[in-house]
Amino acid sequence: MTEIEFGGLLFGICLVLITLRMPVAIAMFVVGSFGFISLAGLQAFLGLLNTGPFGRVSGYTLSVLPLFLLMGQFAVRAGLGRSLFDSARAWVGNYRGGLAISTIFGCAAFGSICGSSVATAATMGSVAIPEMRRFGYSDGLITGTLAAGGTLGILIPPSLILVIYAVITEQSIGKLFLAALIPGIIATLGYSLTVGIYVRLKPSAAPLIQGVPIQKKVRSLVPVIPVAAIFLLVIGGIYIGVFTPTEGAAIGAAATFLLACVLGRLNWSSFVTSVLETAQATAAIFLILIGAEIYNGFLALSGIPSELAGLFEESGLAPMSILIGILFLYLILGCVMDSLAMILLTVPVFFPLVTGLDFGFSEEAIAIWFGILTLIVVEVGLITPPLGLNVYVINSLAKDIPLASSFKGILPFLLSDIVRIGIILALPATCLWLPGLA
Repeated sequence: MTEIEFGGLLFGICLVLITLRMPVAIAMFVVGSFGFISLAGLQAFLGLLNTGPFGRVSGYTLSVLPLFLLMGQFAVRAGLGRSLFDSARAWVGNYRGGLAISTIFGCAAFGSICGSSVATAATMGSVAIPEMRRFGYSDGLITGTLAAGGTLGILIPPSLILVIYAVITEQSIGKLFLAALIPGIIATLGYSLTVGIYVRLKPSAAPLIQGVPIQKKVRSLVPVIPVAAIFLLVIGGIYIGVFTPTEGAAIGAAATFLLACVLGRLNWSSFVTSVLETAQATAAIFLILIGAEIYNGFLALSGIPSELAGLFEESGLAPMSILIGILFLYLILGCVMDSLAMILLTVPVFFPLVTGLDFGFSEEAIAIWFGILTLIVVEVGLITPPLGLNVYVINSLAKDIPLASSFKGILPFLLSDIVRIGIILALPATCLWLPGLA
């Protein structure tokens, strides 16, 4: 068996182990360790253990992760999800499907200070599900809207997945955050348009509700102002170079903490809980990164990335055809794999290949464009069966809604995602214009 064949075999075994729900960190560490020892020997593996894991998690860049996680924890404790939803409902709730559209805008706004898809879906779900049920919305529209809206948590910056992508590909976190802004707006508007079309084709899914006076609409904007200010402070500060992404994350966490205190929604117990949950989430991510470091060392020894690049180069396929093929593979993997695992397993294989293709712009621009496309496809994986993590999160909040109804309700939003991927493929400027101005 050649090194390439051996590498391909272990790559497949790792995919199977993760699909069978083995923890991602353990699967990557075990497979990577076995492969590295088999190809390079025990002594070389011990040398890798001596330097690799520490080098991977000790970098200054990764300090942004616990800070953004803490920012999200404070946002949840401050009850910002309800404030954002109530504001959106006041402005668009009286239109048919308005509560669903309010939920999407609420998810987008909450995602701008959270960075986590699951946290966004769970927080907005606890707020929006009772409201949509009270006004007679259909089960599929309720769960479909919340599962899809939750994915905006990892697209609209700050995004934890983009931070991981930036670390493993050595790209600028700030530029990737900027690149995600326009696609995030497109996603929010696309989901809202999907709701509008759906409720016109099926009016019974979303009964009309009474509007609110203009005075109440204006008052509802008051809780939104500090959230918008924090987002503009963090992303704007990074954009104009006032501070680094890590400094921006620290300022955002501090600002969200102060907001929670001012609102009177953060006591000592919830503060300690926020810090502990941040520490646990950070430790879990760092453990996965250590497993990925060992696995990527084996992957490099196997020669799979260079061999794959050579095969595609000799195939004569157009660069766009190769990119579409990779994204299609991501769509398939997203049905059975965790989003972070998919990024860590496949980006080291596909990134060198994609950045080596000729799309007519710089390697950095290709890396940013590919990162956003990858993020969007990962986002789609959060709502596709059989895994569909966001769908399960929402169903855990609405246990009486059949899982089949939830996955059926997500179908219109999946179509919206496919259209969005097509737009960004055809118009790279949607990702590259803002980073180009920095």
